[in-house]
Amino acid sequence: MTSSGAGPTEPGTGQSSLAGEMRAADGHGGPNDLGTLTSLAIGVVIVVALYVGRDVLVPIALAILLSFVLAPVVRLLRRAWLGRVPAVFLAVTLALGVILSLGGLIGMQMSQLIPDIPRYASTIDQKIASVRTRVVGQMSGIVDVLGKQLQRASAPSAQPPPGPAAGPGEEAGKPMPVEIRQPEPTPIEIAERILAPLVPPLATAGIVFIVTIFILLQQADLRDRFIRLFGLQDLHRTTRALDDTTRRLSRYLLTQLGLNAFFGLLIGVGLLLIGVPNPLLWGTLAALFRFVPYIGSVLSGLLPTALAAAIDPGWSMAIYTAALFVVTETVMGQFVDPLAYGRSTGLSPVSVVIAAIFWTWMWGPIGLILSMPLTVCLVVLGRHVQRLEFLDVLMGDRPALTPAESFYQRILANDPDEALEYAEFLLKDRSLSTYYDEVAIKGLQLAANDAERGVLSVALLARIQGAMSRLIEELDGFSDVAPASAKPRSEATSGVDMPAQEAPPSPAASERIEPEEGKLVGAWSGPAPVLCIAGSGALDGAVTDMLVQLLAKNGLGARAVPFAAASREAIGSLDATGVAMVCICYLDISFSPSQLRYLVRRVRQIAPRTPVLVGLWPREDAQASEERLQAAVDADYYVSSLREGVNACLALARAARQVNLPGCVVRAA
Repeated sequence: MTSSGAGPTEPGTGQSSLAGEMRAADGHGGPNDLGTLTSLAIGVVIVVALYVGRDVLVPIALAILLSFVLAPVVRLLRRAWLGRVPAVFLAVTLALGVILSLGGLIGMQMSQLIPDIPRYASTIDQKIASVRTRVVGQMSGIVDVLGKQLQRASAPSAQPPPGPAAGPGEEAGKPMPVEIRQPEPTPIEIAERILAPLVPPLATAGIVFIVTIFILLQQADLRDRFIRLFGLQDLHRTTRALDDTTRRLSRYLLTQLGLNAFFGLLIGVGLLLIGVPNPLLWGTLAALFRFVPYIGSVLSGLLPTALAAAIDPGWSMAIYTAALFVVTETVMGQFVDPLAYGRSTGLSPVSVVIAAIFWTWMWGPIGLILSMPLTVCLVVLGRHVQRLEFLDVLMGDRPALTPAESFYQRILANDPDEALEYAEFLLKDRSLSTYYDEVAIKGLQLAANDAERGVLSVALLARIQGAMSRLIEELDGFSDVAPASAKPRSEATSGVDMPAQEAPPSPAASERIEPEEGKLVGAWSGPAPVLCIAGSGALDGAVTDMLVQLLAKNGLGARAVPFAAASREAIGSLDATGVAMVCICYLDISFSPSQLRYLVRRVRQIAPRTPVLVGLWPREDAQASEERLQAAVDADYYVSSLREGVNACLALARAARQVNLPGCVVRAA
């Protein structure tokens, strides 16, 4: 069972037949071919452009990421009463100084290490020779024995005839060796050989810093242009989303920089205690290599481990060095990083691997280093910009399907066991009424939409009804109180994700009315004071069963009757004895208000002094629906959730108990 999206359907669940039924009912299957081809063509063009323009796009990508890192520094400097231009140039100068200092430090440490490499190589040769003596020597002895046995078993072969002797004049005819000497290089050639490899990286660095300066100086203008492209229809929301994206990405990149620096510090101190030479070099390289996802820490540990093996005649130093990298990376990856970032980086593990492969193929080693920050940027933009939402769907760690969609998929696939397992997972931090309102009702609304469009056959609707009945029966053992360990639910992402949102409040135990207390009076003290009538839709009965179950768990007896029991022909035989309240549940969004109005009128004929509650879950917002219903239907109460319906019944029962009346006979205005 997974908490994200619907997994693959197990054999025997009827998924293939389900697809066939829906295609047959719909009359036309498959996506829009033209739209699919257009999207595919756009994707191919983007990939080709990224590959062909990598020499230009790599510096721009580096500049954008560097601007995210320097943006908080610029804001801090501007708070110190510096103008935008001085703050930008000072921040870029500081960044350039840090980069040059790291480069100089690495170069100085390497110059100290290189002269000792021949001495380390001799130690490695000795260890290799000892290993060859112990292992390879034994294997060679076995091979020699096998070779001798094969020679004895084979027949002697004829010796080849000797070749003709060399003539007396052949020695004198041999060509004379000629030695070719290259002229000494000129100073210009020497300078060209030294500077030529340095020109491309220096040019790239120059482009990066120049573009970074312009991005920081024109930040507001670039934001306005982005809004013009993607969010002009909702200017306020898009502006807030972009500001929030910039702030969260800056915090993420700065956090990553700080954690990697801390990792390098731990490695440097550990290598110093172990006795590995140049610990400052290896700590710096470990911090830089850790920007490479997954394999960065492994790569940074290879050279110091090999150096430890070359220095120590034994193997203890090499083992300690390898253990230092393994333990430090494990602690950082499993404990420190989640605390700093949040629960995750907002990316699915598969997308991180695929992104690393893709960007490495596109842009080489620089692409591997940039893969994680670039992917985070794309996912965060996908969560804020509607036109880029597909990026979040493809690469984000949020479930691909909402809980309601996952619920509907499982019910649709005739897999109530998997639906029950998913419900038990969600009920760990929800009350039963919250689960019904947030997941089950919304999932059934999806089914009602499909039924209205005619894509669900009669047999499939009957299958869904049966699966719902079994699921509601299985959930009868859960209480309608949120677990004490429940936490505020968020979108399951990180410090770069949307803020957490509080879970809807669940009823406290003190709000429930326990029948054994003997405090119910009048009609409310009967075995089933609430009569729940299902609407005319195919799935209204399931909602009615949920309401009956929740009322029983909150101390009120209730019974459910189908829509047919309240029809014109059968309403006279409907037993309303001992009923203190009538609840009518409509899930079908295609209902007719006049049908509901006549149903309420028939109910008032058999129970004229009983309050009537209408529960409706329409597509529009609850306020507009209530106003529309009040104008068309003569009911007393209107609710748009099961929780509201239960609270309304409990309020009436408490009111009747307080005034000691046989029921609430005062109708709402």
